Amino acid sequence: MLDRDGYRPNVGIIIINRQNQVFWGKRVREHSWQFPQGGIKQGETPEQAMYRELMEEVGLGPQHVEIIGRTRDWLKYDVPTNWVRREWRGTYRGQKQIWFLLRLTGHDSDVCLRRTMHPEFDAWRWTEYWSPLDSVIEFKRTVYESALFELTRFFEEAPERVVRVMRFSGH
Repeated sequence: MLDRDGYRPNVGIIIINRQNQVFWGKRVREHSWQFPQGGIKQGETPEQAMYRELMEEVGLGPQHVEIIGRTRDWLKYDVPTNWVRREWRGTYRGQKQIWFLLRLTGHDSDVCLRRTMHPEFDAWRWTEYWSPLDSVIEFKRTVYESALFELTRFFEEAPERVVRVMRFSGH
């Protein structure tokens, strides 16, 4: 399902623990790390898609997390042409995402990457709030920065580096 501009509706999920560290997942059989994310199916709301993706990718249900907030609008990124399936070239541009900020209310042991037959991640870790910007694939970096920055409004004390990131990005 693509919008008229060629973007696939999607959700991004940032899970934080009690120390405000973020969940960082390693993609199966790759050396790339990312936040959980996934497409919104026909008839699904972004929140419904978020809970489905959370279960499929991380093995967590609504009883394990609390929604702290979400981005106000869609954040978009273009996928480089060489990453797009040949049959989608010319119609598919990338993803548009609503990002959710969740707090883990359960335990680390509740995370189960093998909840489905086709796991997305084969490893995970907690990392500092801003560190994903240093290692996410280049074409997603601006969206990650925008999501992390926008979602800091839900913290009483914003995570470190907000001022530095603001200066770097021109926010």
